[in-house]
Formats: sequence, C-alpha cells, structure tokens
Amino acid sequence: MPEPMFMNSCTIPSRSSCCFDKLTHEELEMIEKNQVELTYKKGEIICKQGSLAPHVIFLKTGLIKAYIEGCGSNLVLKILSGGKFVALSSAMEGSNVFQYSTQAYIDSTVQLIDINIFRQIMKSNAGFATEIFNVQSTNAVQIYGRFFCLTQKQSYGRLADILLCLSDSVFGKNTFELELSRKEIAELSGMTQESVIRILKKFKEENLISTSGKTIEIIDYDKLQQISVRG
Repeated sequence: MPEPMFMNSCTIPSRSSCCFDKLTHEELEMIEKNQVELTYKKGEIICKQGSLAPHVIFLKTGLIKAYIEGCGSNLVLKILSGGKFVALSSAMEGSNVFQYSTQAYIDSTVQLIDINIFRQIMKSNAGFATEIFNVQSTNAVQIYGRFFCLTQKQSYGRLADILLCLSDSVFGKNTFELELSRKEIAELSGMTQESVIRILKKFKEENLISTSGKTIEIIDYDKLQQISVRG
C-alpha cells in the first residue's frame, strides 16, 4: 500500500504574498488606504475564536500559532511565519467571525486589511480571487496532513514531522534558531513535554539532529523523513 503523501503538516508554503502581485496599482492603493499595521508582542493574542472579523490579517514578519480553543485544552492547527495570510476563512462571504484564535510566538507585525475592501477586490479581480482560492485549497491540504499526523502517527513520527516542517517550510534551512519552548513543541506535536524532551534526546543520540541552546540542526534529513513518513 503506498504511503500517504501529505506535506509536512505544521504550516503551508509561503505563496500568500504572491496574491498581491495580481493587484492593479489602484487596488494596491485601495488596500494601503484601508489597512493598519500593528506589532504584537510575544504571547499576545492576535485574533480570538468566535469574535467578529472586521479585517483580513496578513502576517508581515514574525511567527504565530493558529489554534482551536477547547474545554481545558487547545488544538494547534498550524504555525505561520511572515508572508502569509492569517484566518483567511473570515474573508469568505457569510463568514463574519474568526474560526480560530491566533497568538504570537515571537514579536510579530501584521497588516489588518478592511474585510469589505478585500471582498470587493476579490469580486472585481479574478486573478486575485484565484490566488486566494489556491491559498485556501493549500490550507485545506495542510489541515488534512495535520490531522493525519496527530491521529495516525506515533510520537517519533509526529516530532520528526514537526522538525522537518520547521526546517522546510518555516525557516527554509537545516540549521535554525527555534524560539519555541519545549512545552510549545509538545503542544504543536500533540505530546507531553516529557515525551518531547525524551525523543529529542534520542534523535541526538542517533545523530539525526544536534542542539545548542535554541539552535537545532538537522543532520540526517533522509532518516528523519523516513521516521516522519512511517510514523
């Protein structure tokens, strides 16, 4: 039986900013006049699940998590780095609230674009609307991969998946400085903090990764990928 081919499931590729390339000069000016730029400190809530959505959020710089709030626990859907839309589902007609919450992992800067202006441009610019549709489709595929990882993979596969996702899709290199705490990695991978610490130690002993403070280096990418695929 072939292995399921899902992208590393913690985030989506950085293609959101390409949407703006489809806008005319006039449309770009319209967005510029109807947006505000804000910086959120580490730990601050950017949008709250269930609250009214008066704007579309575009993350310029930083690192945030998107999560569904539950009774006593939260489910992390993905993490997002600069150059991506946040809570884009709120831009769809008939959707007036944020479907999930987002919180800054590190200091992050966002553009808040008036949702009515955004919808107006989507209606009048087919190329822009197509790009937004493509981003939404990629979001859906990412969520499929996310739930496959959480429900079908064992702990080693989950953590390997997260490390590869951080390397490939968030930082774009094999050596990166990870601002997330072990507790936050545990939340992202659906495990206990103790399990994350134990598996990271095992990966180091097997020379799959190396760590120094907040810096992580992927040493054996292929083997880590095998662990991720096999779960």
